Amino acid sequence: MRLGRVVGTVVATRKDETLVGSKLLVVQLFTLSELKSHVSTEQPEYVVAVDSVGAGVGEVVLVVLGSVASRIISEPRAPIDAAVVGIVDEVEVEEFAEGSGTS
Repeated sequence: MRLGRVVGTVVATRKDETLVGSKLLVVQLFTLSELKSHVSTEQPEYVVAVDSVGAGVGEVVLVVLGSVASRIISEPRAPIDAAVVGIVDEVEVEEFAEGSGTS
């Protein structure tokens, strides 16, 4: 799974019949450095994802990528490779030095 922010929606009046009725969202995916610093230092990565949880623009969401994303609808042949599967309330990223352990 990846974390991202919904930055827009997609309207497609003509699409594969298995996607009819599906809400499509544009999601900007986060990197670990962006989660830690809240600053984007890399070229943004975007995906168009099928929404299964009623997410809206501005919300932080959980996104699954790849063939597993197509499992959110009942049609196994659906051409889905990204799906929003959760709306995130909070993210905590703990800082620790590489190689250090907790004993």
